[in-house]
Amino acid sequence: MRFYLTTHKRHWLRLTDVPLFLKSEHFDRAIKWDEAQGPYAIDSGGFMELKAKGDWTRAPRQYVDSLRRIWEHVGPYDWAAPQDWMCEDAIINGGTFGGQYFVGTHLSVREHQRRTVNNFLELRSLAPELKIAPVVQGDCVPAYEDCLELYDKAGVDLRKEPIVGLGSVCRLQSTKKGAEIVTAMAAHGLRLHGFGFKILGLERVGHLLASADSAAWSSHARYRPALPGHTTHKNCANCIDYALKWRDRVVNSLPPTPGQLKAAA
Repeated sequence: MRFYLTTHKRHWLRLTDVPLFLKSEHFDRAIKWDEAQGPYAIDSGGFMELKAKGDWTRAPRQYVDSLRRIWEHVGPYDWAAPQDWMCEDAIINGGTFGGQYFVGTHLSVREHQRRTVNNFLELRSLAPELKIAPVVQGDCVPAYEDCLELYDKAGVDLRKEPIVGLGSVCRLQSTKKGAEIVTAMAAHGLRLHGFGFKILGLERVGHLLASADSAAWSSHARYRPALPGHTTHKNCANCIDYALKWRDRVVNSLPPTPGQLKAAA
């Protein structure tokens, strides 16, 4: 199981060979490109896009062009997320959640799933050579099953995909409902990626995932003193040293049993 360290610092790609997870938008204004020293994957930035705008403002062709530039200048990535549509209540209905404002798409879960599948098909059509991963979306086990059916009807055999993103479980990962969703999808023989998984979620269902990513290290660091000797900043919320130490703690805290998360990439 590969655990990606999520960061907005694209230059970290030349500083470590630890698996990294970065948003495509962080490369949009790149002048100097850093060649990746280790594995990495690309996030489309869908959560923030839908949170702030309630729609995708970047056309699929623009996204594909960005992915091609990243591949060419940084090196081959493991996979890239599509421009999927999360099915969390905040994304769909809008409002203030946890102090954050969501504009809301005001669409149905089914419509979000339809748009997710259609976008994946369009991206694959525009760039069949790129490693773009499908993502399944839903808000309960039956809904996720419906999403699998949409892919099946479109001629996509998810069991043959190297990785399948599991969307809209980030805030459910340590709950019974979240575990049920992960278990149900894993039962279909899918190699799942868990977006934004923290240690509690990994302890509970990490053995069912092929990979996961997390940026939780940054929020942890924001409320703690800087590491000893780090006198140039008041906290380590943007610090690679803290991030790597945090990742080591996460990986080493999990039982080293078959199928569980391993420190080695």
